[in-house]
Amino acid sequence: MPDSSLPFDPTRMKFGIGQPVPRQEDPKLLKGQGRYTDDLSLPGQLYAHVLRSPYAHAVLNAVDVSEARAAPGVHAVITADDLGDYGELVCAMPLKSIDGTPLRTTRRAALAKGRLRFVGDPVAVVVAETRAQAKDAAELIFLDVETLPAATEASAAAAPGAAQLYDDIPGNQVLDFRFGDAGKVAEAFAGAAHVQKLSIRNNRIVVAAMEPRSAIGEYEAETGRFVLRLGCQGVFGLRNQLADDVLKMPRNKVRVLTGNVGGSFGMKASVYPEYLPILHASKVLGRPVKWTDERSGSFQSDAHGRDHEVEAELALDADGKFLAVRLTSFANMGAYLTNVGPNMATGNYSKNIQANYATPLLEVHTRCILTNSVPVTAYRGAGRPEANYYMERLIEEAARAMGKSPIALRKLNHIKPEQMPYSAASGSVYDGGDFSAILDQALEAADFAGFEARRAEAKARGALRGLGIGNFLECTAPVQKEQGGIRFGEDGTVTIVTGTLDYGQGHWSALAQVLHQHLGVPFDAVRLMQGDSDALIAGGGTGGSKSIMASGGAIVEASELVIEKGRQAAAHVMETAVADIEFDAGTFTVAGTDRSIGIMELAAKLREMPKSDDLPDTLDVTHVFQEAPMAFPNGCHVAEVEIDPDVGTVKFVNYVTVNDFGVIVNPLLVEGQAHGGIVQGIGQAIYEFVAFSEDGQLLSGSFQDYGLPRAEDVPSFGFASHPVPCKTNPLGAKGCGEAGCAGSLPAVMNAIVDALRPMGVTHMDMPATPEKIWRAIHAH
Repeated sequence: MPDSSLPFDPTRMKFGIGQPVPRQEDPKLLKGQGRYTDDLSLPGQLYAHVLRSPYAHAVLNAVDVSEARAAPGVHAVITADDLGDYGELVCAMPLKSIDGTPLRTTRRAALAKGRLRFVGDPVAVVVAETRAQAKDAAELIFLDVETLPAATEASAAAAPGAAQLYDDIPGNQVLDFRFGDAGKVAEAFAGAAHVQKLSIRNNRIVVAAMEPRSAIGEYEAETGRFVLRLGCQGVFGLRNQLADDVLKMPRNKVRVLTGNVGGSFGMKASVYPEYLPILHASKVLGRPVKWTDERSGSFQSDAHGRDHEVEAELALDADGKFLAVRLTSFANMGAYLTNVGPNMATGNYSKNIQANYATPLLEVHTRCILTNSVPVTAYRGAGRPEANYYMERLIEEAARAMGKSPIALRKLNHIKPEQMPYSAASGSVYDGGDFSAILDQALEAADFAGFEARRAEAKARGALRGLGIGNFLECTAPVQKEQGGIRFGEDGTVTIVTGTLDYGQGHWSALAQVLHQHLGVPFDAVRLMQGDSDALIAGGGTGGSKSIMASGGAIVEASELVIEKGRQAAAHVMETAVADIEFDAGTFTVAGTDRSIGIMELAAKLREMPKSDDLPDTLDVTHVFQEAPMAFPNGCHVAEVEIDPDVGTVKFVNYVTVNDFGVIVNPLLVEGQAHGGIVQGIGQAIYEFVAFSEDGQLLSGSFQDYGLPRAEDVPSFGFASHPVPCKTNPLGAKGCGEAGCAGSLPAVMNAIVDALRPMGVTHMDMPATPEKIWRAIHAH
């Protein structure tokens, strides 16, 4: 357990750091009292419906909306011609191609004009008295088009003669990225005793959040202000993007509000095209406009995840020491660049492919290609799980080819604790870790020693059993500016103001524990404000497994400021010198005496006392935590599966994980986060795949056609901790939100291949569906 390394003794506080405190959010949500965007209604609101392109690629000659505008209940039909005064969505990532040229960004207008580039591209927005009237009227819109050839695969779109999506982006290539010294890597491969190669497909994923995207746009005529209510991952950053790039107006003229959010995983992090037309319609019509997407529209327009074609290579010497690793990839961007679209297969591959291994050289060469498909953005892990997956598959196959134990090969190449801090070839500096010990602990928990006997027993029953290891390390996003406001209310509550945003993680409880630990305020009195851009002066949003490091760090520093103000106030109240005031567990005490005052009582006294230049008016603080380096959560998953060779189905018979997440604030929440990530990894590994027809139609456009794991499909998970506290943030935490995916992808796929290896199968791409497994068995 991580408690021994905490800066405080958690046993003295029932709700302190290290305690498995239940989620504060759950009672309200379980009672159906949550408030999501579609639960909201504003007086006089109208309803919007978005007409989407049914064509993957076409010249758009005209949009005839005359019949739709005359339809019953219709107040407006918005097209691109109505939005000419506004800005466009662009990707501003400072990435450069090998030749030094900057990223060729796309400029995406809110509604298509002149060209349709994917099935789902928004063309017009109908605003009516009711949702049904808006939807009916949209069917009356006529699109005059000339269809064009389409390409949905990145490699196909990059091929000579492929259809061009943009006249100014030759070959559909927005970036030709390289990280690493290609010459030295080539030399290492040339001199290697063994080179392991694998062609790996990182399958495209539909995010399928429980809550479809929804928004209410409102224009306040008296103030000239836009208000957008929606589900997102951070109101501060989304407000800034909306004001700066799209509305082209001062940030103080835009407000973003978010209530409960029914899942996102990266997909709802940034501005989408639909938000502008509903805001514009509200301004023109003088009434709020509400839009909620249907599930079919979500499949076609919510940004997808993953989708890379990868050639992975590992060079080893005769002893099995890693010499270099190389990834050569096509990365599918979809029809438009999202704000982080190019990052997953470039920067995040470069940071994460080394994982926890002492690999002296690495090269990542990625061509980012536009296609006639839904744009791609970050999805839980965003390049981190995939990079670990590639490395673990390479190691497994290299060991088999060289006649070595895959476990011994991992240990041989693990970075050792005595090598910390370790400067990796990726440019990262690992501050600590105990990788071989974690692998050993996971193998013991999985009863690896007894596996061959279990395999033999399964074989006797006609089943194929396999065991797979996912030994991972991922680099979280670095922590940037994050607000840590603390407000003492007249009603006895204490409110944390933060720019991170809970869309399922359980921030309220974890952040309340940090505050309770450092200030001793009653846990039940803590409230959380996180969804109002007007309340923030900074905020990095939630993403990249950094929330507890960012908001937790901000709360730690803000608490120190509260204590300093409290010492001044307590000294005045108890008529002594500030230097004589001590603080511990929520109480200010005059040193060496029994005279004391609690922090809540002191906050109340300050509100009643006359104002003075020498005395703080309140214990409230508004603080911005500046930054902290990325952290390196790591661990080992071991999956054991059984395959029915007659039908190709995969059944989990055991699954254990051992993780190093540094200091764990709330073990209950962390274990839940791990479970969620594992299940999403299982989903990608076995069930999920976005399929397009040759002409670009989405074939997997509903839950009838797109597979997701269900409760009955996944096992119980063994969870254990082997913490090495992080040295680079105030809490010593390492982040955990995406690590479940990073361990599960390799563990599950290695287990499936291990089960199929006796049949002659040495590799299988995700998803390993029953049909694909059955065909592989019979092909061999």
